[in-house]
Amino acid sequence: MRRRAVLTATALAPAALTAVPESAPPWTADRPLRVQMVLFDGVAEQDFIGPNEALTIAGFATGGAVTAGYVTADGPRTVDALGGTRIVVDRGWSPRDADLLLVPGGGPTGPDEPGVAHEIKKGELPRRLAAARRARLTIASVCTGALILAAAGLTRGRPCNTHHTVREQLAESGAVLKDARVVDDGDLITSAGSTSGIDLALHVLDRECGPDVAVMVAGVLEFEPRGTVWTARGR
Repeated sequence: MRRRAVLTATALAPAALTAVPESAPPWTADRPLRVQMVLFDGVAEQDFIGPNEALTIAGFATGGAVTAGYVTADGPRTVDALGGTRIVVDRGWSPRDADLLLVPGGGPTGPDEPGVAHEIKKGELPRRLAAARRARLTIASVCTGALILAAAGLTRGRPCNTHHTVREQLAESGAVLKDARVVDDGDLITSAGSTSGIDLALHVLDRECGPDVAVMVAGVLEFEPRGTVWTARGR
């Protein structure tokens, strides 16, 4: 946390701070953009760590107008990620307290091993995601997390994308595949392979907090967004 604060303070030198528009969307420290990343055993580290870093930096930069944290569908616990990282998650499922639910993906493990296929087989997370839908809630995915959204019935007839190795599987769910790094269909945002999660986070910041915040965060990360962002007409 200290490293992020130092980096953000450097980025927000007086000259940079004047670039943040006064007409930014109405997220404030009193009413922040609340992002919950839904973790599960076998989740891929890059899928959630990259977006979390971008969103946390944005929180510092905006004085708390963006918050990001981890939740699980089955209560506070320690999550064992795909690469062996152990994440202590101190919050349970609370989609009513979120403006954006982000579902990361996982590796190519089978239905009886921790990961995306196992979460689909268990069914609990897809059921909870399906029940979470409401006005003013955006549900997003990174990489193969889109398959969990598909199992929840959230991608049928909707423009979306996922990791290139499972695009056909996503299409079988009735999704309308788009060849774009990030696909924004309003209350559904999906992205391609794992590093595209950072592109998704930057797009969310651009959409919700304005382009100056997104550009500043990309600069702190020394990350150059790439690829196409497909956006539904009228957004």
